[in-house]
Parts: sequence; structure tokens; C-alpha cells
Amino acid sequence: MNIFTHFSQQITMITDHLIQNGTITLSGESRAAACEPPRDPSHGDLSTNYAMVMAKLAGMPPRDLAALLVKDIAALDGVAEVSIAGPGFINLTLEPHMWQGRIDDILSAGSKWGVNNLGNGEKINVEYVSANPTGPLHAAHARGAIIGDSLANLLNICGYNVTREYYINDAGKQVEMLARSVFTRYKQALGDTSAEVMEGQYPGEYLKDTAAKLVETHGDALLNMDETEWLPLIRLFAIDDMMLSIKSDLERLNIHMDRFSSEQQLVTDGAVDAAMNTLTDKGLIYQGVLEKPKAGNAEEWEPREQMLFRSTDFGDDVDRAVKKSDGSWTYFASDIAYHLDKLNRGSDTLINIWGADHGGYVKRMKSAVSAFTGNKDSLNIQLVQLVKLMDGGQQVKMSKRAGTFVTLSDVLDAVGRDILRFIMLTRRADQTMDFDYAEVTTQSRENPVFYVQYAHARASSVMRKDDVAQINMADADLGLLTDSNEMALIRQLASFPRLVEAAGQAFEPHRIAFYLMDLAASFHGLWNKGRDDASLRFITDDPKLTAARLKLVDATAVVIRNGFAILGVEAIKEM
Repeated sequence: MNIFTHFSQQITMITDHLIQNGTITLSGESRAAACEPPRDPSHGDLSTNYAMVMAKLAGMPPRDLAALLVKDIAALDGVAEVSIAGPGFINLTLEPHMWQGRIDDILSAGSKWGVNNLGNGEKINVEYVSANPTGPLHAAHARGAIIGDSLANLLNICGYNVTREYYINDAGKQVEMLARSVFTRYKQALGDTSAEVMEGQYPGEYLKDTAAKLVETHGDALLNMDETEWLPLIRLFAIDDMMLSIKSDLERLNIHMDRFSSEQQLVTDGAVDAAMNTLTDKGLIYQGVLEKPKAGNAEEWEPREQMLFRSTDFGDDVDRAVKKSDGSWTYFASDIAYHLDKLNRGSDTLINIWGADHGGYVKRMKSAVSAFTGNKDSLNIQLVQLVKLMDGGQQVKMSKRAGTFVTLSDVLDAVGRDILRFIMLTRRADQTMDFDYAEVTTQSRENPVFYVQYAHARASSVMRKDDVAQINMADADLGLLTDSNEMALIRQLASFPRLVEAAGQAFEPHRIAFYLMDLAASFHGLWNKGRDDASLRFITDDPKLTAARLKLVDATAVVIRNGFAILGVEAIKEM
């Protein structure tokens, strides 16, 4: 049972009954009640502003409506006390058994504890990573990848039909430059000492590996080809090789995409043309001249007629060009076609996880999606701020293999998958973060991932003790769990389903990490009190109390595992 949902439903039913018997008359449609933990714990276990929300519809002051509701709420099973506060808040204090009974719920549900039907099968597309296939993934990509994947996990257990997608930017000048860079390394591999990496080419050592594979496949045959022949051949070869590397890194992160979409394929299949035709039919494409920009490349600007999209009709600052002066489509045009493709595949909501450097692109992309959906807010874009890599307080700036940046593979080699995934979620996506190798691998309370992992390991160690095998769990009397620290832990465990729903509604997987850190602190606190006070130890001379406390320990381990599953982290049983 989700306690918060249970009492929300009960209060809604009470309201419906008052309407049916004529005690309340509404001027509009009734709404569902919502219960939350009060900000101040002294106000009780649950709080709702339902009377304040419904007061206008009922045509009475909020406190008067609250007074009507309180009479019936007080009679509900499990309610110890109910009161009205402030302008009309209703606060509930529950009987202890309402919390204690949730332990059996948790153990019965197991891995399903926290699963809900918030999404009701709605199709939702989560696009993340989508790094250009011009080199290996770097550390900055890691954060977006982890946030996107954890969000997809979260939405999945919230009842959404989730598609995890990677968009391959395999068209345009950057992949042409990739091909030329590989050709330089190819010539070097064949002994051409005069071949040098030119300005603008990719300097990374990783391209030597690609060039070696090219030699293995084609020998020196490409040297005798015209550029028009070797350029497209190497382009495809290099993209495929880069994507193999990227997929390998994602596999190490335990990230498995449902779909890889190609920008070049969209262009080749005529999807961009089709998307522009659709916008033209809607009267949203025209020939025009943009105003001189106030910043950026203002000095280089020249007034010229372009094919423009009326993005200002949908909240953008200026209309946007969709075709270049050479007649080719802009990147924006390709992105429009890609988002239309996602919508046409049946996605109700699109979520894009982008780097912070894409901030200026948000409005135009949202405007394009709005043009196809009739202003429906179908696109959610999350900008992930930068990560500063540190080692013992000193910034780590680059790796030899990449040439200019630290690769994701470097970071995984240094700290491992679980540490990387958890730590990246200990800050909101819109906050920058320092990631210090030395700190995140330290086994101390200050290291959040160690602290939570240790809580699970401790709980697992208790359940492995020889004494535990002699305990009949069926004899447990959960009503014996009356210590304030035990009750606080139980309340946290019982609130997990609500926390998952709230995180899913907000598209914020970091809330799970925050919750786990608080839960671990409560469990460690209870453990330490047991060391100081023998009466609070998990294993006592009272078999019923011992069984109850062991159930509490086991339930704690279940919830930590379920939280870790959302974050893509393995729950360790021994440390």
C-alpha cells in the first residue's frame, strides 16, 4: 500500500459522499485529493491542501470546507488525529500500525515496491548521449548518458512505454573532416612520413586504431583512388568504427539503447524534404531576410534572402533558417525532420537530454515540435551542466588517447561503473559538479555511493548471520517496533512509492539518489544506536522482536536495491 495514495483516495471518496448527500454543492468538476508529508514533521504524518483547492468550487471558505471533511477523515481506519491548520490545511497523524504494516507490503512486493501506473502506457521517447561520431565519448557525455538512462529506468517503472534513443549526427562537415583525418592517419600507417594532421582535423590518437583497421581491410588500395572515391568510403568506415567504440563504452555503463537513428538516413530517405513540405503546407515556411544579430557573428552578417521557418509563431525569438546558401539543408532542418519522425512513430512525449552548450537551441526546437503538435507541449529538454574532473583537488584536463579531453573509458577505468553512475546523480542536472577521483573512491561517510552501498552490505550481513536462520519470521510482531528511530526508518521505507511517483512526474532521477542517501543515514544511525544500546540491537532475546527487526532490516535492503535499480547501480552484499 502507498499510504499517501491510500489516504488521497479516501479523502476524495469522502468528498464524493458529501456531494452525493447534498452537504456540498460544486460549481465545477470535483478534483482528486493529494496528500504529502508536511514540511514540519510536528504537524503530523500527512498533509493536504484539498480544502483550499476545492473551496472556490464549493462556494465556501476553505476552513469551513476543511471542517466538513475532518469529521469523516477522523473516522478513517488508521487515523489517530486530524487537525486544521492555517488557511485550510488538513493534517493527519496516523496510528503506528499504519506504518508498521508497510514492512510486510515491502517484503511481499520485493522488486515491485515502487512500481506504479503513473504513465498508463503512454509512449515516451528519451533521447540521450547522441554524441557526434567523430571520437570516443568523453567525461561530459557520461553525465548526460547516466541521467538519460536513469530517467528512462524511472519512467519505465512508472508505467510509461519508454524508447531509449541515440541520434547519430552522421551528416555534414564534421564527418567529412573525420574521414579526412582518418585518411591522414591511414597514410601514416602505410609509412608516409610527409602526412601530417592538418589544422581543423581531429588530432586524437584514437584515429590511429581506425586507420590500422582500414589498412587491414583495404591495404594500400585507397592511395590509388580519387578523393571522390575514398572520401565516402572512409567516411562510412570511420563512422561505423566510432559507433562501435561508443556502443562499447555505453555497454560498460550498462546502457542499452532501443534505437539508433541516423541523420544521414533521414536526408537520404527524403524525410527532411517531407518535413519541410509539411511546414510549407501549414504556411510556416517563407523566403525572407533575417535582422542583423546583436551579438555573435554580427560583423560577418550580410542581408540575404533565405528559406525561413516561422518559429516566432511558437515562442522563439527570431525565425530560423532551414536552408543554406548552397541549397543544402541546415542542421536545424534535419533536427526538425528527426523530431517529426519520432512523433510519427507514436511517441506522445519527447525528452531530450542535451549538454549545456545547447541552451540557445531549445526555443527553436520546441517551436518546431509545437508546429507539428498544434502547440501541445510535447517536447521536454533537459540541459546537463558541465563536469569538472579532479584528482586529489587537481583538475584532470586531457588524455593522450583523445588528445584534448578525458574519455569516458578513462573515467570508467579509474573509478568503475557503479561509482560513476551514482555520483553523477548526486547533483541536479542543471548544476555543475566537481568529480574528484580521490574522493569518490574513498571509503568514508563523506562518499555518498560508499555510504549507501555500505548500508545494503550491512543489511545483507545481518540477514546472513547464523542466528537469523533460527528465527521464525512468521512470529514477527511489527507492533513492537516502537522506537522513534525505527519508526522514522519505517516512514522512509513506506514513502518510497510516493517518491518514485514524484520523481517520475518531474523527470528527475536525482531524487532517487537523494532519497537513498537519506535512507542510508537513517539505517546507519539505527545500527550505531544498537551498538551503544543493547535494547536496540537487531538480534535480541525476544524472538518476536528479533523477527520484527529482521524484517525491518530486510525491507531496508529491498528498498535500497530497488532505488539502485532505477539508477543502474548494483547493490553490493559484501564490502
